[in-house]
Amino acid sequence: MPAAVREQVSALQEDAWPGNDPGRPGVAHDPALSPLSMVLVDDGGTVLAALDILTKHLAHDGGRYLASGLSTVVTSPAHRRRGHGRRLVTAAREAIQASGADLGIFTCDRPLRGFYASAGWQCLGGTVLIGGTPQQPFPSDQLDKVTMAAFFSRRACAHARSFRHSRIALYPGTIDRLW
Repeated sequence: MPAAVREQVSALQEDAWPGNDPGRPGVAHDPALSPLSMVLVDDGGTVLAALDILTKHLAHDGGRYLASGLSTVVTSPAHRRRGHGRRLVTAAREAIQASGADLGIFTCDRPLRGFYASAGWQCLGGTVLIGGTPQQPFPSDQLDKVTMAAFFSRRACAHARSFRHSRIALYPGTIDRLW
């Protein structure tokens, strides 16, 4: 990513989530999660919205799935309510599907449920993602979060019901405690 774009994305993220580790500039995610950044930039080079996609295998209900999820979704305050975030979140869902992932799954703040639903994600009622590590679990029901998902592979679609009202051991580690 060009340095000027990366600087704008970092500034947006710092504004949205103050207090990131200053000793690790530009390091927001565990490299083991294959982070992929997506950025919407206007013709003048201004970042309108940005997000990251994280990916890992997860075990659930006797199956193993390649799962990707959204993280650090942010829209520039000066450019909100113009569809930029929705456009980027929709593009991210399509990119996850095209990547060969079985499903996309992540948590979001409860008030953002409708926003993500409008971009093609579905709310998994009663589903808790367990982040952190097996030794230090960080369940999403400790926060006012909902779990959003999209099922892509034939196998994931066939087992989509098993993801509802369940506890899913995501365990993305200590850097990305939850996505």
